Amino acid sequence: MAESEFALRKFVAPEFIFGIDARKLAGRYARNFGARKVLVVTDPGVMAAGWADDLIGYLRQEGLEHAVYSSVTSNPKADEVEEGTAFYRREGCNAIVAVGGGSPMDCAKGIGIVSSNRKNILEFEGVDRVELPTPPLICVPTTAGSSADVSQFAIITDTRSRVKIAIISKMIVPDVALIDPVTTTSMPPELTACTGVDAFCHGIEAFVSTAHSPITDLFALQAIGLVSANLLAVLEAPDDINLRGRMMLASLEAGLAFSNTSLGMTHAMAHSLGGMLDSPHGECNALLLPHVIDFNFETVPERYRLIGEAMGLATAAMSGDQLRAALHARIKGLAEAAGISHTLSQLGVGRGDIAELAEKALNDPCIFTNPRQPTREDIEAIYEKAL
Repeated sequence: MAESEFALRKFVAPEFIFGIDARKLAGRYARNFGARKVLVVTDPGVMAAGWADDLIGYLRQEGLEHAVYSSVTSNPKADEVEEGTAFYRREGCNAIVAVGGGSPMDCAKGIGIVSSNRKNILEFEGVDRVELPTPPLICVPTTAGSSADVSQFAIITDTRSRVKIAIISKMIVPDVALIDPVTTTSMPPELTACTGVDAFCHGIEAFVSTAHSPITDLFALQAIGLVSANLLAVLEAPDDINLRGRMMLASLEAGLAFSNTSLGMTHAMAHSLGGMLDSPHGECNALLLPHVIDFNFETVPERYRLIGEAMGLATAAMSGDQLRAALHARIKGLAEAAGISHTLSQLGVGRGDIAELAEKALNDPCIFTNPRQPTREDIEAIYEKAL
């Protein structure tokens, strides 16, 4: 029987409210979920921008108590999850609100997992390992890229092994995401660029994933088109709420896609890098993505043709080789124009690190849905090219 385009797929998404001032519903939702005392998970940058205090105001309007855990660093660490869980219990909280980018949201998911399941966070690595539901979780994203607010993923850094682990489970899909483009107006340019490229990479990897479906394809292509058309514009006009809104929409749509398709080799390799270097995730993706597309291209050329169209390339007259070269050049050019122009060696990677990086990437769950299955040598060769 010929392979059907309608292979069995499921699609998981949280309730989400999208639009200006969505964040102001946090108190009402927390009360509706039965919250008595809310743990607000955030980080120092979000605190400084004022979004945590802003959010606490909406909790107070509903008469809810709160406690703030703000010791979250970029690429959140297993120790921070443990510390946050102990604080959650000590404070007698029964619901969680995450306000911030991917790091506070992933840390909040981790705190929810550990508070219910009572094991070390690192024991939940992989797919469907979380047995018990977490406390109610409300996510208020302040960046346009990670999509942790709508995904069934949490990425936590194991500092002892210097590796990022992926936890994938329906149990950690937030109960509601309040997606408000206003919160992204405080992002500095480098964070706007890195998170925007992350959303772009989510869309591309979801579209070529072996687990894609007609539903995820819609979201993935739309996200690719939105980032292509708006990333450089929003860097030029950071206070333009419509541009911010389009980037936030791209992040949402890319998240709805990849949460249901998983990702691919770019993310597997970026997780390995981020675990070793503690470097910005979006930047790692940007440096690797063109090389991964070169590697994957022959396996799914027609999918990459549609990606090229979504990016505004005139693909119809191009041969396969021309298209591959055009995609490589356009993606590299977009990242460089957005200010992401480092090489891996400038980030601190040496040739001596490549074997260990490749080994960890090969074991990352994201590798399994890559359209072409790589060998360790293939992965090492891509790291070499990106040095």
